[in-house]
Amino acid sequence: MTQPSNTLISKNNFFLFLLIPFLFFTNCSAQNVKNIEIINETNFSTKIKLGIDVLRDNDFDLLKGKRVGLITNPTGVDNKLKSTIDILHEAPNVNLVALFGPEHGVRGDTDAGKYIKTYVDEKTKLPVYSLYGKTRKPTKEMLHGIDVLVYDIQDIGCRSYTFISTMGLAMEAASENNIDFVVLDRPNPLGGNKIEGNIVESGYFSFISQFPIPYVYGLTCGELAKLLVNEKMIKTNNKFSLKVVPMQGWKREMNFDRTGLEWILTSPHIPHTFSAYFYPMTGVVGELRDLISIGVGYTLPFEIVGTEWIKGEDLANELNTRNIPGLYFRPISYTPYYAFGKGKKLGGVQIYIREYDKVNFTKTQFYILDAIRKLYPEKDLIKLANERDMKVLNKIIGSKKVFELFENNNDLKKVFEYLDKDVQAFRELSKKYYLYK
Repeated sequence: MTQPSNTLISKNNFFLFLLIPFLFFTNCSAQNVKNIEIINETNFSTKIKLGIDVLRDNDFDLLKGKRVGLITNPTGVDNKLKSTIDILHEAPNVNLVALFGPEHGVRGDTDAGKYIKTYVDEKTKLPVYSLYGKTRKPTKEMLHGIDVLVYDIQDIGCRSYTFISTMGLAMEAASENNIDFVVLDRPNPLGGNKIEGNIVESGYFSFISQFPIPYVYGLTCGELAKLLVNEKMIKTNNKFSLKVVPMQGWKREMNFDRTGLEWILTSPHIPHTFSAYFYPMTGVVGELRDLISIGVGYTLPFEIVGTEWIKGEDLANELNTRNIPGLYFRPISYTPYYAFGKGKKLGGVQIYIREYDKVNFTKTQFYILDAIRKLYPEKDLIKLANERDMKVLNKIIGSKKVFELFENNNDLKKVFEYLDKDVQAFRELSKKYYLYK
């Protein structure tokens, strides 16, 4: 009897031994779930407050008693992802009367470069005026009866991205029609410290280089608006009223990953936070759209460079031996679903950011162009580019001098000197308009 009894006790103890950690794990799991919820709630409540959050906290004081026009798109949301359109439309003390859409439209349902017509928004029944159709600047008819224009769009910190061009032209139109202008500020996803590239020169201004600022300009949209007005980079009269609703909690060293905010794609090929980092690395080269792929049409837009004749391992080795600050290159083979190289197997490199603060985005594409030129002298992409493509490249980079230096020199020193020539002066100028440390 003793043995069976001991055996029974041993079995019970054995099962109890198994059960205790299970119960402990279950309790811990339940506690962990609660902790996760608490952590999420804490993060949610302590997230950066965007301009729209601060405006709401202040009971929309800047908009009371005024007929409001809103320039926005799907990125115009609060820090809980609620649309600024809906917030203003639902606010009892805000009279939202019209919407204005930039490239890609108010609801983000239009492809890059496609013209948009005026229409009525299904949800709010408000008129939507296109700023990427017959006109890119609000007309007097569009602005009739409006007292204040509000701008709330997330840009990506690069001069060639057209949303800031829309903002500048809208400020000019507001000034011409004696309408106040309010910018609801948002983070520069590249942070507030990176400034790269030469200032746009006379003869090279366009909708993709609208202002005399560097290619990567290191300002939030609110800071940029103040600079454009006060440095007379746009035409406004002395009565023009610009107000910026600043964020709370944002700091200059924060790229978007450090903000705690969720990313909403700013356009179809900027689907992730990190897409904004790669755009200025390959976006200029990407305009050679008949010669090379930068991943548009594949799953890695702006993160890769390739063609049918590049051997990825050779290009990766060449780039990695240059010890380009903050970057690593890996060979890749891929087949685009659309755009350049559709249905064809391309070879090239994927770009990896290893030390964000050391990367110079703008210079990266020149390293790549130079490496291709060295490995494949007969395939020098700039020499192969047609006249139309070169005009676009020069407009984006803001000068014809950069690519002339690239073609006339066997190394990149002169190119980089030209790209760097305006950086320090612009940094000092822009400090006057900093809203954040």
